[in-house]
Amino acid sequence: MSLKQRVYLANAVLLGITVMGAIAMIWYTYKTEDLFTGIVQRHIPMYQAAEALETSLLNQKGYLSYYLLDKNPEWLRQLADFKLDFESQLALAKPLVTKDWEKEALAGIESVYKTYIAAKDRVVTLYEKGEPGAGAALHREVRSNFFKIYELCEKFKTAHKKDIELTVEESHSDARNLRYIGLLAIVTVVLLSLLINYIFTRHILGPIRKLAAEADQMGDGRVSGNELAALKSSVHGLIENAEQTHAELVRSRESLMQSEKMALVGQLAAGTAHSIRNPLTSIKMRLFSLGRSTKLSQDQHENISVISTEIGQINKILENFLEFSRPPKLTMKAQSPSQVVDNTLRLLEQRLKSYGVTVRLVRSKPLDNVMLDAAQFKEVLANIIINACEAMEKGGRITITETMDNVNTDRDTAVIRIQDTGPGIPATIQGEIFNPFFTTKDEGTGLGLSICFNIISEHGGCLVLDSQEGQGACFTITLPAGEDLHGKNSDH
Repeated sequence: MSLKQRVYLANAVLLGITVMGAIAMIWYTYKTEDLFTGIVQRHIPMYQAAEALETSLLNQKGYLSYYLLDKNPEWLRQLADFKLDFESQLALAKPLVTKDWEKEALAGIESVYKTYIAAKDRVVTLYEKGEPGAGAALHREVRSNFFKIYELCEKFKTAHKKDIELTVEESHSDARNLRYIGLLAIVTVVLLSLLINYIFTRHILGPIRKLAAEADQMGDGRVSGNELAALKSSVHGLIENAEQTHAELVRSRESLMQSEKMALVGQLAAGTAHSIRNPLTSIKMRLFSLGRSTKLSQDQHENISVISTEIGQINKILENFLEFSRPPKLTMKAQSPSQVVDNTLRLLEQRLKSYGVTVRLVRSKPLDNVMLDAAQFKEVLANIIINACEAMEKGGRITITETMDNVNTDRDTAVIRIQDTGPGIPATIQGEIFNPFFTTKDEGTGLGLSICFNIISEHGGCLVLDSQEGQGACFTITLPAGEDLHGKNSDH
């Protein structure tokens, strides 16, 4: 039986017992109401009527005896009143009878009573006529009828008294049975409640706690308090971890694709550069020889100069191709990146002035030492700063901010942000600026930022762009601190 079926069955039995108990209680109330209605409406009035008949009969006998003793007519008047009372009680009892024996009993009482009254009236008449002997003889017959009526009334009263006792006993018996049923229902409900609690704890709450503990990867594996809230929090944590893992996977895939693309392009660039560089060197030497051995006009000298300059530009492009085609060879050394920033700014001081660019350095203290290749890192900084100068055609300001950060990683990182006041980079091309051969300059090769990206990646760091069009561009360099990268890069 499945967990769902077990829970449903236990709840169904519990509900059934509750409903049956309620039905039994309602049934008992109706039955008790019927029993006591019968007692109040039938048995007690009939019992009282039989008792009233006996009382009236006894009073009649007494007042008759009083009259026979002193012949006082007042006793006859009161005897007449009790005679009317007996007849009245008999009339009240008749509508209450429903059973055959009750009807027969009342009919017998009425029949004997009529004989009794007739004989009693004759006794009174004989005594009034002065015939006491005949009256005394008839009085013995009256006495016999009296005892017969009294016996019938007593039987009628006893029968209803017994009915009242039986009804009360039946009520007590039903109450006892109802108490037994209630006790049994309470025990059953308690057992079923314990069973439901056991099922809930063992098969629902227990697995939820275990699942929440297993899902709580960042905690100590213990779940307390609200299990559902803990499970919800843990599941949200798993979702966030999954999203982070997915994002990292996407970045890794993009990085792998870019690396494969760069390797392919690098092989092509290396082969092309070697094939073109030798003829260019020969052409440059012949132009130099031609310029020295031949008398040329001013225009011809200018043409040769332009050709030499263009050949130099082509040679520079080929050198970039060759540099891009092979991974940078890093010579790692523990050093503060702040020192490399200072050296780069001193090196570019005159060039910054020529562009009309000022530099603001925000630094509370020098950055901690990291493992880096100072020459390669200086090339990255120079490339980014020169690109910023070229983007700010009418001058501007570059802000370099240095901080140590450990918010997004489990160890410290050195962070350098280079922010310019240029026009910014459009959002449509921000995803392509680190791709090889992508450039917006007329004379650019599109390899500068790709080389910078590779150098920072070889350092185990990250180079990220943040730019909004019209609000300048910010390049953020992060380098891991506190980890020896020399062994990692010793084979470069």
